[in-house]
Amino acid sequence: MLTIEDHRRDSAGLRYVYPVVSRRAGGVSVGINLNVNNACNWACVYCQVENLTRGGPPPIDLEVLERELAGFLEDALTGDFMSREVPAEDRRLVDVAFSGNGEPTSAAEFPEAVLRVGRILERHGLAGKLPVRLITNGSLLHRQAVQDGIGALGEMGGEVWFKVDRGTTAEVKAINGVPMDAQQVRRNLARCAALATTWVQTCWFAVDGVAPDAAAREAYCDLLGPVATGLAGIHLYGLARPSMQADAPRLQRLGANELERFAAEIREKTGLLVSVSP
Repeated sequence: MLTIEDHRRDSAGLRYVYPVVSRRAGGVSVGINLNVNNACNWACVYCQVENLTRGGPPPIDLEVLERELAGFLEDALTGDFMSREVPAEDRRLVDVAFSGNGEPTSAAEFPEAVLRVGRILERHGLAGKLPVRLITNGSLLHRQAVQDGIGALGEMGGEVWFKVDRGTTAEVKAINGVPMDAQQVRRNLARCAALATTWVQTCWFAVDGVAPDAAAREAYCDLLGPVATGLAGIHLYGLARPSMQADAPRLQRLGANELERFAAEIREKTGLLVSVSP
C-alpha cells in the first residue's frame, strides 16, 4: 500500500498521473508529473528524484494526460483503488497537484494542462470540491504563459505552494543549486499571490550536523516580510524521504521541537500563519 515515504511516479503504471499519500495535504494527492525525463531547472540537495538532470520536460501529450487523469479519478471514486492501495485512515482524495520530477511550469503546455484538469474535474462533479495545487520553485513567474496558467488555476479556486528554502544567496546556491535575487523572489511571490492563493513551502534541515543558525533564520524572515501580507502562510517541513542526490549523507532531519521554535520565530517576525510537518 501507499505510504507517506512512497512517492514513486510510476505507482499507478501511468505516464503523467501518480497517486501519493501526502502528509501535508492529509490524504491521497493525485500528482501530475509533467517532467517525465527527470529534468529540472533547480538541483535541490534533498530532491528524491533519481538521475536528476538540468533542463525542461519533453513535449506533453495532453490527450494522454487527460485520459489518465479521468481514468484514475473514476477508479478512485467508484472502483477499488482506495481499498486496494491506500491505508484506511488515508482513503480520501485531497487534491490534484502539479508536482512530479521537475519544475511543472517549465512545460510549454502547462497553461493548457491546467485548463484540461479543470474540465475533467467538472465532468466528475469535483470542481470546487477537489482543489488543484501547483508545487513550484516560482522561478519562471516572469513568463506570461506561467502567469496565465496560475491565473486559470486561481480562477478554479486552486492554490500555489511556492518554494522558498533559505534567505541568502549563498544558502540558496548550496541548497537549491541556483543563484538568488531576493527582489526577484519577492516580485515572483507578489505576482503569484495576485493570481492565486499562495503558500510558501520551506524544507528546513541540518547540513553536516549543523542546523541553520540565527543569521539564516533572520535572513529568511527578512526575505518574506515585505510580501507577507499577500501570502496565505508557510508550510514548514522537515526531511521525510531520503534524498537521491550526491550530498544526501550530509543532510539530517531536525526534531519537531526545533521546527516549532523556528515557526514561532517566523510568526513573530512576519505575522504569517505557519504549519509544521516534521
